[in-house]
Amino acid sequence: MKVVITDCDHPDVTAERRIFGRAGLDVELADCRTEDDVIAAGPDAVALLTQYAPVTARVLAGLPRCRAVGRYGTGVDNIDVGAARAAGVSLVSVPDYSLEEVANHTIALILAVTRGVVRLDAAVHGGHWDFRRAGRLRRASAQQLGVVGLGHIGAAVARRALALGYAVAGYDPVSSAPSGVRAVPLDEVLAGSDIVSLHVPLTEVTRRMMDDAAFARMRPGSVLVNTARGGLVDTAALARALDSGRLAGAALDVLDPEPPEADDPVLADARIIITPHAAFYSEESLAELKRRVAVGLVAAVRSACTGENRVH
Repeated sequence: MKVVITDCDHPDVTAERRIFGRAGLDVELADCRTEDDVIAAGPDAVALLTQYAPVTARVLAGLPRCRAVGRYGTGVDNIDVGAARAAGVSLVSVPDYSLEEVANHTIALILAVTRGVVRLDAAVHGGHWDFRRAGRLRRASAQQLGVVGLGHIGAAVARRALALGYAVAGYDPVSSAPSGVRAVPLDEVLAGSDIVSLHVPLTEVTRRMMDDAAFARMRPGSVLVNTARGGLVDTAALARALDSGRLAGAALDVLDPEPPEADDPVLADARIIITPHAAFYSEESLAELKRRVAVGLVAAVRSACTGENRVH
């Protein structure tokens, strides 16, 4: 039986090969970008492991032997979850593997944009030794951080921000607010916060949730931070909010699409700090992700296949 790794931008898949091999599973590493690529790569696959390649209803219909799909990452927005469930295909993801890294990266971006770190660095390298190049800075305890989404990562960001002295308000329709965080409606988070940080999954409901109307509700001179999914933000609306002065800046670890086109205006806007979808990364988190998703897929295949003795 075979596992097809549809796509992977990690340095190697040695750990996955070792885990699958010990379970008696062959491994094929492909370079899929489209539905057709996945179908062509996996006709005899009992499981798929994907990073960005789409696993849609069409893909699943074209791969009837596939009994499990794993994803390198916290979310499954490139997988048709409903179609997988309908087909009896198990899903494996590792939603908490990089909680520490993403929470810390979010705080780093918040501080970078609100403390003028990037502007000051550029000024010094340009020969200007002048703290005023940062613009108007305010202390943390004079500001409110609004956290949209209080799941594991959003809650971790909130706790870190409280430790730094920020007042923290949060919105989540399901999860409870951590101690010290005021739970308020989304409109109140947007209107009352100096910094808004996004920590929600990308769904049809949340796609482009940060549009012109949302930015219009934000406090004048506020800042947006996004380490969740690029599709949450309408970047054209973000540009308009920056140009109008509604927003003073933004810090983005995720974009839509990724990577951006060379002529994407977001790259030329000095008011936006951008990191290349790096919030998840540390040597430890990457190793944990690869190990846990592979182990999870082995367990899913064992459960799905008739006669567990087929997989050792």
